[in-house]
Amino acid sequence: MRMDRARTDGPVVSGLSAAGFRVDDNVYHALAITPERADGWTPPPLAALAQGDLELVLALDPRPEFLLLGTGPTLVRPPVTLVRALEARGIGIEAMDSRAAARAWGMLRGEGRWVVGAFYPVA
Repeated sequence: MRMDRARTDGPVVSGLSAAGFRVDDNVYHALAITPERADGWTPPPLAALAQGDLELVLALDPRPEFLLLGTGPTLVRPPVTLVRALEARGIGIEAMDSRAAARAWGMLRGEGRWVVGAFYPVA
């Protein structure tokens, strides 16, 4: 899937395939993304996902509005302990399948929203 959008500040997911998320000239199988940078990510099984696994994106200053969590090919609810830990830090979490999360990332960043993302592989 190719995504065409007006360029916004920071990294934007410009394409998505079984190989991964295309950001600029790179393709990431799993992606950690902030308004400032995109990095490959080696996530644990979703049921074991904890706050510490997300520090790469949560350390953003100022604190992000919320975490956009792409849960892979289908929507899977994140662990309740993770949701509570993020809420205790004043960070919300929005979970959706990773294809939807990649599209939402572009829309939210196009609006200038200060969000972060962690996207599990789509295949």
